[in-house]
Amino acid sequence: MQNKPYFIGITGGSGSGKTYFLKQLLSQFSEREICLISQDNYYKSEEQLQRDSNGVINFDIPESIDYKEFGRDLEALQAGQTIQRPEYTFNNPTQTPKLLTFSPCPIIIVEGLFVFYVDKIRELIDLKLFIEAQDHIRIKRRIMRDNKERGYDLEDVLYRYEYHVMPSYERFVKPIKNFADIVIPNNKNLENALEIVVTFLKQKLHDSQ
Repeated sequence: MQNKPYFIGITGGSGSGKTYFLKQLLSQFSEREICLISQDNYYKSEEQLQRDSNGVINFDIPESIDYKEFGRDLEALQAGQTIQRPEYTFNNPTQTPKLLTFSPCPIIIVEGLFVFYVDKIRELIDLKLFIEAQDHIRIKRRIMRDNKERGYDLEDVLYRYEYHVMPSYERFVKPIKNFADIVIPNNKNLENALEIVVTFLKQKLHDSQ
């Protein structure tokens, strides 16, 4: 393995299709070649999270993330160390948190809403990808995901989207698109972009051998 792994950062608005892109990307590589670490597992504890005027936890602001621990673990991976982290389940009582293990690999993917937001973390990333989609597509995907994975009902999803997700996207996420090396539209499909990224990374792996 290279002394310094190649870091890829992937971000975009909620419902932009980051998860689908990541699944397709990871399927092209072995576990020894690529490691995925998600910002989602670095949310602060419930009592530390901010609530809006109606008492609803706001996960969609930068202050919800523990950047100190996130940055520390990324630096550990960069140094060739294996790390462990409890899975964050968004207070979903139907899910039992797992203890996740992240092993150093030649390629490390860092994904999440705010991975370009903090200078220290952004500066670790070699290639920055921003995935975007139109608003009506993103809310549809958000409704489907939050109901299935987080147990939120439709009213809850729409409330969070209107008062948390969209304001945060406009204020915090959309501006960091300016840091991206590649912007990938995902309104219909992203297969061509995926193929380009896969080809590039396979060449990186070949060059590092």
